[in-house]
Parts: sequence; structure tokens; C-alpha cells
Amino acid sequence: MNRNPVIPFILIIFLGIGLVFLLSSQGATSDQGEEEQTASEEGGGEEGASSGDFDAEGFARDNCASCHGQDFSGGMGPALAGTSLDEATFTETVRNGKGSMPAFSQDQIADEDLTALYEFMAGQ
Repeated sequence: MNRNPVIPFILIIFLGIGLVFLLSSQGATSDQGEEEQTASEEGGGEEGASSGDFDAEGFARDNCASCHGQDFSGGMGPALAGTSLDEATFTETVRNGKGSMPAFSQDQIADEDLTALYEFMAGQ
């Protein structure tokens, strides 16, 4: 049986073009993300400025629950739900860390968002 040698070359060309297109579109998406991040870091001139729609519970689930428990009632770290700490002590602990708890800078959580986080925890 005679095989047509052109068909494999055409397939390789199409695969190559598809791969180049895929990689270039991923690069564009990555570049856009970097531009948006840079713009948000430069915007407003305020370091750690809040976006205005801070999700205290979401932040806590993403950053606190693994050590302080899924319901923040304690785990490897102490309970945060219904905390008896005053806001100044809570803020100092979050900003500077304590023991194995990492510190969270203003770039990670703005002051006003930290207040919202404290209010969320105190209200649990």
C-alpha cells in the first residue's frame, strides 16, 4: 500500500501552529495579569489600600482556617471565633506574627481590612 508522505507533514505543521498559538495566548494572559497587578499596586498611591469589597470570611478561610480550625474555634493555633483579644492586640499579632504564626504585611491585608477581619472574628 502506498502512503502519501504529505499528510504527516501537514499534520505536523498544524500541530506546530496550534502549539505556537496556545503558548502565545497563555503568555498574553500572563502579561495581562502582571499589568493588572502592577496597576493595582501603583494605583492610588496608598500602600495596601483596600479594594472596598473585602471578604473577611474568605480571607480567614484562605489564610487562617488551616491553623485556627475551619470554624475558627481552634486547632494548631488558638481559637479566633469570639476572640477575647482587643483589636490592638489582634492587629499587632497579625502584623508581627506570634510563635509559628506568620506576620501579614499591609500588602497582604490593609489596615481597614484587618479591622473588618477583627470584627468578623469577634462576632463569631
